[in-house]
Amino acid sequence: MALNLDAKAPPMAVMLSEWPRAAWGLSTLPFAWPELMQAPRGDGRPVLTLPGLVNSDLSNIVMRRYLDALGYRALPWELGRNFGPRAIGTEGERLFERIAAIHGETGEKVTLIGVSLGGIMARVAAHRHPELVREVITVSSPFAGLPTATNVWRVFELVCGQRADDPAVRAWLEEAAIPLPVPATAIWSRNDGLVNGMCCHEAEQGDARSIEVDSSHLWVQMKPEVLRAIADTLGRGAQAS
Repeated sequence: MALNLDAKAPPMAVMLSEWPRAAWGLSTLPFAWPELMQAPRGDGRPVLTLPGLVNSDLSNIVMRRYLDALGYRALPWELGRNFGPRAIGTEGERLFERIAAIHGETGEKVTLIGVSLGGIMARVAAHRHPELVREVITVSSPFAGLPTATNVWRVFELVCGQRADDPAVRAWLEEAAIPLPVPATAIWSRNDGLVNGMCCHEAEQGDARSIEVDSSHLWVQMKPEVLRAIADTLGRGAQAS
């Protein structure tokens, strides 16, 4: 799959609606929790959660607690805030070491769930080390477009220390866009105000699936519809194994 070079950033009006839509989605979570717990039960497999740009493990705490409650072993990435290569290493070595450590400890391949920038990193990790990765789930992750197809590319440059047009950034995105050697599910929204939703999924073929949701980008990983999509995806994998 080639990068979508023509994709543009979401319109300003959609970006400005991010906070109220995010707040509304979060407000529905307590009421949706009983139904969320009706999802398929987990099988104890290790699941590593990767935060989005600038975010830390705290941003995924609701997801981890939900997956723990279902019966999975949900783990933080423990690499601090996601400042790109400053967090994971120039070649991603710190992230790969974390995945390898979980694999060594559990004796199982690791399922990766990456939010936004974390999803791009998860896909590259699966390409580099398919022997360690069981499955990849991305959430609002623009792995098939250029940084300029987002409204946060200037923030990326500021905190990551890389220019959006850096050849190394382009190379990572080109690698992430290639179909994965492991099962992959992309959860995305065409109403995303920060990244172009068309860059957040790939054509469904083989073990690649996409699930469209109606969501803001902010706090998307805490939206009930997204949490249930993640749980159902993990449940499918448990049934297939």
